[in-house]
Amino acid sequence: MADPFTTLLIVIGAGLAAVFGFYVALFALAAIPSIQKHLLYVHKANTLLWDDVNKPEKWGFARNQVTPFKLATPDGESIYAWHILPLPLYAKHEESISSSREPGLCEDVERTKPFHLLKEDPNAKVIIFLHGNAGHIAQGWRADTYHTFTDTTSYHGIAIDYRGFGHSTGTPSEKGLILDAMTVVDWVINVAGVPPERIVLFGQSLGTAVASGVAEACVDDGIELAGVVLVAGFSSLPAMLSGYRISGLVPILGPLRWVPFMPQILDAFVCEKWSSADRLARTVQRTKSRLRLSLVHAKNDKDIPCIESDRLFNAAAIASIQAEPDISEFEVRKKEATRDRGEGAFMRKWTAEPNTIICHEQFSHGGHNQIMGHAPALLAVLRSFEEDR
Repeated sequence: MADPFTTLLIVIGAGLAAVFGFYVALFALAAIPSIQKHLLYVHKANTLLWDDVNKPEKWGFARNQVTPFKLATPDGESIYAWHILPLPLYAKHEESISSSREPGLCEDVERTKPFHLLKEDPNAKVIIFLHGNAGHIAQGWRADTYHTFTDTTSYHGIAIDYRGFGHSTGTPSEKGLILDAMTVVDWVINVAGVPPERIVLFGQSLGTAVASGVAEACVDDGIELAGVVLVAGFSSLPAMLSGYRISGLVPILGPLRWVPFMPQILDAFVCEKWSSADRLARTVQRTKSRLRLSLVHAKNDKDIPCIESDRLFNAAAIASIQAEPDISEFEVRKKEATRDRGEGAFMRKWTAEPNTIICHEQFSHGGHNQIMGHAPALLAVLRSFEEDR
């Protein structure tokens, strides 16, 4: 009979082998593209069975302050959207707006009073909200975010559910989500009549990757927006997954990290790369006249580590250097551009030609989701709309 120590070693070995086998099986299963998309987007996990997003009053909005409507994409999908009227503007027209129609999905948004208030205002400013994975347009902290940005400002909000999310049709994909967001940008510019210099893209988590793709596409089309704000962003999906920890504790790839060439395997394994760092670098390089890029991250983000926003900053800032960058000189300049604010917080402001400002603020609090309603996020939008100085 084996002694207790040997028995213990056998049990531990069997346990480790079982854990390793589980991870290998899960890894193999996740390599199937259709399953991988469900794991990435989690688009079917929502509360629509008991939450009617066509009645935004449930989330604290005034009657008809929010207009639910749908947009058609160039490839034939139907995207669900909210037009959120700024509360101060709503207050001036409360009687006419609240009695104009019964709350619910609007079949013709262009005939509504809120739309005309947007279109007929020569100074109207719009924030396009691009949310993270899972859920629907108002799930979790999202409605609170819209309140933060529209309750006390003059900004109109346009929020959407990507294809496959909420009431939107289709199946999520990297190309598809970027097309969905570009459809909204096109609608705001060409239908609502708001020029690009009065539009800010605001992305959080997965939405930062969508916003990065849209920013690049806009610059390529000669469209320069007022600003791009990325909250809790990541440099690329393979890079983020390599260090991702569930709730900041359990490394999903921990048991496989010893495997030779794991980064290369992971890069090949991930079907949709969402390479935001590369996209931001190209956006900076192709900017003709003006760029305002803001990165916001909470130090205590347990879902996406704050080092990811540092990687995004590095990619964008290095791309702004006209000559071949000297990394040591870059690090010195980066340090000079950083103001320490204690408890792991800092503000970094990088300026370059042509008229490019890249801000990176790390905040001590806020985690992955609450940070959207904290001061740094709204400040980033305010700075985007500032007149050039």
